[in-house]
Amino acid sequence: MLSYEGFTLIIMLFILAPIMGAIALLFLFIFEKRIDLLENKNKEIRLEQALQEAQYNKLNQQIQPHFLFNTLNVILGLARLNRTAELIRALEAFSQFLKFKYKASEPLIPLSQEIQYTQHYLDIQTLRFGDRLKIDMECPEPLSIALVPPFILQTLVENSFKHGLEKKVGEALLHIRFHLDSQMVYLEVADNGLMGNESSVTDEGGHGLDNIQKRLYLYFNDRAQLNIASNESGTKVEVSWPLVFDKKLEEAEPE
Repeated sequence: MLSYEGFTLIIMLFILAPIMGAIALLFLFIFEKRIDLLENKNKEIRLEQALQEAQYNKLNQQIQPHFLFNTLNVILGLARLNRTAELIRALEAFSQFLKFKYKASEPLIPLSQEIQYTQHYLDIQTLRFGDRLKIDMECPEPLSIALVPPFILQTLVENSFKHGLEKKVGEALLHIRFHLDSQMVYLEVADNGLMGNESSVTDEGGHGLDNIQKRLYLYFNDRAQLNIASNESGTKVEVSWPLVFDKKLEEAEPE
């Protein structure tokens, strides 16, 4: 015969079993909702990254025709002046630029490549200016494998010529300096040209600086900065961004 305690236990099981089942179903429901929320969040992040990548690539494509247009103008000027030897050298430099252009499809490239690419433009400008142009570039060797958004140095150098040195009478000076401080890469481009009141980075027609700012923000958010200062003695632009190394190049570096 069933005892009183046994009967009570059975009654309690009949009462508690539905409650425990309901609690288990509730936890299962919350867990599934949490999984769905995380999946949706991951989907949003992937979509946002794809959108940023598309915007970044679009900005990269915008900067290249600008350089092409200015370089062709330089070559045309040499042709009109019948400076044949300089024209041939300019075309050789331009050919090297095109070769680089079709390789530069990555969002970040080694700094050494960016410098090499910009050097093609400087070679062309040196042919135009002759001895009147003085250029000095300083870049610590360890930074050569640091990564940089493509065309940043080239755009700043191009601006120095377009908005400053082209109008300069007498000696034209261009200083380019890279340095590292607190895991941040700093780039300074200074010239002794006359930029006048064109100090805004959003002026109509643009200086390419707005493009640089947008690309830096898309990749580094607020950790990247761009500052410009212009007065009667010239213009200096400073850009900084977080230090990022190409792991493959870093491992290949000799100790």
